[in-house]
Amino acid sequence: MLDACAEILDESGYDGLSTTRIAQRAEVAIGSVYQFFPDKRAVAQALALRNLETFGERVSRLLAEESFAHWSDTVGAIIDIFVDMNRTVPGFRVLRFGDVADVNLLDESADNNSVVAERLRLLIVGVFGVADTPETARAISIAVEAADAVLKMAFRRDPDGDPAVLAEAKRLIHGYLAGHIDMS
Repeated sequence: MLDACAEILDESGYDGLSTTRIAQRAEVAIGSVYQFFPDKRAVAQALALRNLETFGERVSRLLAEESFAHWSDTVGAIIDIFVDMNRTVPGFRVLRFGDVADVNLLDESADNNSVVAERLRLLIVGVFGVADTPETARAISIAVEAADAVLKMAFRRDPDGDPAVLAEAKRLIHGYLAGHIDMS
């Protein structure tokens, strides 16, 4: 059902999504959809959570497999993961982490970008020993908001992401974080 949801999002956007279309695409009875999801928002929420898990797994794998001398070396690679997901993961370009459906889709108590920032903060602090301070959390939160805006711009300009804007996003986020995050 989530794969059917993703396909419909790619074809028709969030406004074109319905539980009836999901059931038809997944070739299941509408009752089967309602057995797991009360409405299209709930299906989108499950897909957004899957996107977040996929993103987190890819970033974790990157941090485990690559040798980064400093946390700041990961900025471009993390943005590359997001860009790749935009290009290759069905439904991601439209839904991403859920803001098209609801800015609090991932967590009722926090906006979607805050949830993403928290995941990234935990990874950076855990892998690189960055000081886990309120300032670090704020800087990563601001970086995620800024990256979100610039990456949206890149994909509005070019369906594959305007290369010049993507390069500027990396430079912007790297420069901002370099001035705000210290090693412990």
